[in-house]
Amino acid sequence: MYLGIDLGTSGVKLLLVGEDQRPIAQTSTPLEVQRPRPLWSEQDPESWWQATCAAIQQLRRSHPRELATLKGIGLSGQMHGATLLDDRDRVLRPAILWNDGRSAEACAELERRVPAITAITGNAVMPGFTAPKLVWLAKHEPETFASVTRVLLPKDYLRLRLSGDHASEMSDAAGTLWLDVSGRTWSEELLEATGLSTRAMPRLYEGSQATGRLRANLAEEWGMPSSVAIAGGAGDNAAGAVGVGVVEPGQALLSLGTSGVYFTASDAFAPNPASGVHAFCHCLPERWHQMSVILSAASCVGWVARVSGAADERSLLAEIEESGDGGTDAPLFLPYLSGERTPHNDPHAQGVFFGLTHDTDRADLGRAVLEGVAFAFADGQDALLEAGPAIESVVVIGGGARSRYWGRILASALERPLAYTAGGEVGPAFGAARLARLAASGEPVERVCTAAPIDDVIEPDPELALRCRERRQRYRGLYEALRERFPRPG
Repeated sequence: MYLGIDLGTSGVKLLLVGEDQRPIAQTSTPLEVQRPRPLWSEQDPESWWQATCAAIQQLRRSHPRELATLKGIGLSGQMHGATLLDDRDRVLRPAILWNDGRSAEACAELERRVPAITAITGNAVMPGFTAPKLVWLAKHEPETFASVTRVLLPKDYLRLRLSGDHASEMSDAAGTLWLDVSGRTWSEELLEATGLSTRAMPRLYEGSQATGRLRANLAEEWGMPSSVAIAGGAGDNAAGAVGVGVVEPGQALLSLGTSGVYFTASDAFAPNPASGVHAFCHCLPERWHQMSVILSAASCVGWVARVSGAADERSLLAEIEESGDGGTDAPLFLPYLSGERTPHNDPHAQGVFFGLTHDTDRADLGRAVLEGVAFAFADGQDALLEAGPAIESVVVIGGGARSRYWGRILASALERPLAYTAGGEVGPAFGAARLARLAASGEPVERVCTAAPIDDVIEPDPELALRCRERRQRYRGLYEALRERFPRPG
């Protein structure tokens, strides 16, 4: 029996998986994001731990026998968050999250300090990454910075609480801007540029390696064996890829979560920083991956449902589908509610509705949101293809994968088939459980990380694809026209 723990932005999800790789049970506990100032996005790491404990207690009540035979725990989580600890492993301040945009000025300073930073990391310097957050901290909260002894990524803070180990793995570490991504090791030059050293960094493992064992007191409290291995795990997207078997070149996934990720697996390091493509290590040995990232995806649907007065997201989606596809002159939406990464690398970009009339209704707004996110993914696909690796197949995961109507829009905007799998919305937690199995059993990767069974394949609609192509040109022109008009705080 294996447990996957996925620390997301909106909640912690746990998935219990049997020896036959079938899910046995799942639980979740919600989390809240604090936004105390414009562009800021923070969470209290203690809330991550309390949510994890609550979810495990739910599992203990419902599946005590299964937990008593647990062999491994795998961790997946939101990437880039700066969890700052003192010399006694106490949290110094709320964690600064992946979608926090305060560090734009710090990015320019970091590039000035290390002109070769993109050559070392293979990635453009963006506010969401971890290193610029520490440059910001040194300038704006110097007393806190002076107390920083260790910096951990969100899922690795859970690891510390679970096993007492300061450890991370390659896929998550690659998103810090402190890793030599090609060499799969910390870069002393990049750490020194942010006032840190390798002493502040956790030990690095592959995601399929064991980093430690569950604390004895927790094993006793939760009814688990004392021999439970804690796997290195993965950043949420790499874990999602492992969960659906996207581990070989040419395989790709589209993740429709709070953010949106287009992920392609590779056996080589293939960066394209000029277009905002992330080139990271995969969570498996001798593998890498590329990602285009949009900061607001399914979260845009929740937002428009709330502000338009819809009962919930599901009812809004049904209303949109019933109203038809709309015309070429229907409203457009820029989905940049938290700024944007690929391809713009623009933390100041904002969400925009364009083309409203007296006839515009809620379904029109909702459809514009679905299309806007699809167009952002299409921009990302262009950037990925510029990096070189071919895309042969695409699997869809994440909460937004439940809407096949949205899938039809996405397939038409991307002009390629999209495959849907059973349980795709729990991909990262399932991938974490697979990594737990690899860490505990030492089995070959190809035996465990098999492709997920396909439930459905959505083909592009030729007529809708033509309409999307025309509207996407207007969508891209709208951003270019507004780019210099978005406000820049400070």
